[in-house]
Amino acid sequence: MSGAEHLGPYLLEVKEGVFPLGGDSLALGAFATVKRGWRVCDLGTGSGCLLLMLAAREGGLSLTGVEREERAAQCARENLVHSGLEGTVLQADWRQVTLPAGGFDLVISNPPYFQPGHGGDGGEARQAHCSLEELCRTAARLLRNRGRFALCHRPERLADLMCALRGSGLEPKRMRLLAHGPEHPPSCVLMEAVRRGRPGLRIEP
Repeated sequence: MSGAEHLGPYLLEVKEGVFPLGGDSLALGAFATVKRGWRVCDLGTGSGCLLLMLAAREGGLSLTGVEREERAAQCARENLVHSGLEGTVLQADWRQVTLPAGGFDLVISNPPYFQPGHGGDGGEARQAHCSLEELCRTAARLLRNRGRFALCHRPERLADLMCALRGSGLEPKRMRLLAHGPEHPPSCVLMEAVRRGRPGLRIEP
């Protein structure tokens, strides 16, 4: 179903068939480090919600989104235009997208979590079409040295995520676990890594 949400000064419209705005994206958009004038790339941008959230936090950002689904890519383009924001949304597989190596200060992603045939009610929109290793290698290629990669994922994949990040030259630096309440186990992990960063992980409340 389609709908609209206010993200700071911007209105996000989610068209029929595009993955809706969820709590994980809202948390990631608030968690990621971003500074004025940074060059930002969102891998798997969907409706463009993360681009709008980051633009609401800091001005002068250079915004780029990559989305494999045509309907979602067009939705993201329209959301940028209707918000008065300049940016580029490429319809492409992020493993094959032709963007400049080292061209970004921040790469951000809320990737599909589940492998095909798994994940309960995750559905097609939440099924991964490539591996964590491929996602992390792409992020590392796009980032400048000391650039940041922020993403969210499932806590049960934490060991895989740490290995994929380090194996791509991305050092985990900040982590936060999300839960629906103190009586519930964590349902999401937020992670931020730095390209060629020094070891040392801060676990936040």
